[in-house]
Formats: sequence, structure tokens, C-alpha cells
Amino acid sequence: MITNLAQGVQAFTSNVFLVDGDRPVIVDTGANFDVVDAVRSHVDDLDAIILTHTHRDHVGNLEAVKDAFDVDAWGYDTAIDGVDHAIADEETVQLGDYEYVALHTPGHKNDHLCFYSATADVLFAGDLVFQNGSFGRTDLEEGDRDTLIESIDRVLEWIDPDFEAMHTGHGPSVTNDPYDHVELSAQMARQM
Repeated sequence: MITNLAQGVQAFTSNVFLVDGDRPVIVDTGANFDVVDAVRSHVDDLDAIILTHTHRDHVGNLEAVKDAFDVDAWGYDTAIDGVDHAIADEETVQLGDYEYVALHTPGHKNDHLCFYSATADVLFAGDLVFQNGSFGRTDLEEGDRDTLIESIDRVLEWIDPDFEAMHTGHGPSVTNDPYDHVELSAQMARQM
């Protein structure tokens, strides 16, 4: 089961996805709200924190979650403060009950990862793409439009056209033809 713990929160934060199952994890910790209580309202314990990237709105609650649940954070670059263990490009990571492949997808931020499971039919897209053809900002430090387009194209090569759900770093999850939303994001990023 995947639950967005930040749904309805009125604060500057990313989405925070609790992935329950054999290996309970959260994908990103969000910022500026009490995510620890939100986690505890669903599960007693966490096995790990998985990071799509380390922009402040995605990791503002990182230390609070690490302290409360005595867990480590996994992300692309251990040189970044708070990231304890590296996830390599195309490494397999268990989230909940399923194995996901980690895809290094820079363009929004150099350490950006997406996570895709063909078995679960789920993509955690972070801030790479969003619903309705939106895509991650490239005007921040480490942002680069051409690299972002390459990353979106790479994800399109991995995902099944019939996959069921895309969980994004901001906004609602996409459960109605998510592949089409990723394709549209690739088109829109090329037009700007």
C-alpha cells in the first residue's frame, strides 16, 4: 500500500510516500510539517528513507525521521549531508513488497532518482515529471533543460505503456494513463 502522508498539508513541502509491506519505507521526507506523527499513524516502524533528490522541500524532515525511527537515508550521492548510503543507477531497491529499479535522472537536480517497478506497475517520479505534461524546474542550481529531456526520454524507455500509477514529488498521483502524462512531459519540455 502506498500512502501520501503530505496529502492535504498546507505547507511548503514535497509529497511523502509511505510504502508499506515487507520493507516499510518512506520516499522523501517532506518539510515543514510533522511527518513523524503521520508515519506513526500508519506503521510502527520504518526500515529506510529513500530519497528522490535532496532539495530542501524533500529533505527538510530528514533528521526528524532518522532520529524518530533510527533509520538511514538512501539516495544517489553520499557526499550530500544526510545521505547515508548510495543507490547506484539501475540498482534494485525494495520498497514495500516490490523491487524497484533506481534510474538516475538528472536535469532538475544532479542527484535525482526515479524508481520504477514493472511488477508493481508503479513509478516514483520525484520532480522529474508531473501530471498533465508538467516537468521539473530547470532554473535552480544544477538544473539543465537538455539533461532533463534526456532523463524523461530514459524513463520512457523503461516504463510499460500500460503501467498503473505515477507518484510525483508534488501534486496528485496519476492513475489514469500515466504513460501518456510522461510522454506529454517530454513533448512540453522540448517546447519551452
